[in-house]
Amino acid sequence: MTERSPAVKPADVRDAALRLLARREHSFRELQRKLGQRGWPGEMVDEVVSQLADEGLQSDDRFAESFVRSRSVKAYGPIRIRAELNERGIDRSQVDKALRESDADWFAIAARWYERRYGDGPVDNLKEKSRRQQALARRGFDHGIIRELV
Repeated sequence: MTERSPAVKPADVRDAALRLLARREHSFRELQRKLGQRGWPGEMVDEVVSQLADEGLQSDDRFAESFVRSRSVKAYGPIRIRAELNERGIDRSQVDKALRESDADWFAIAARWYERRYGDGPVDNLKEKSRRQQALARRGFDHGIIRELV
């Protein structure tokens, strides 16, 4: 996007941020990045996003909770969710809290995905067993769950 004129007002940046937040929760870092990509001045973006966080309109805690819920519904495990939240700028304590407070039954989620993907038949050979284990690991499930399912 082209550079904005020097007459950019913080209210314009705030409006753009609120439009993004109206669609879905965003992490602090995500919101900064998206506004920056749209050509808004960096200092103004930082100031506006900080104000929104202070006012409770942007919350990394809310974002983390929402993200855990949406990814677990899509059958992703806690290891992958943790990594994705880290990429989005959520600190470790907030990630731990969101995962701990979620009501996700990780074994049940993995089992549903596994059965939907592979059925309930036995594994024929070691190569197939390894392939299935790797698929579950890529989805973010820990080795205990993987061992029990496969």
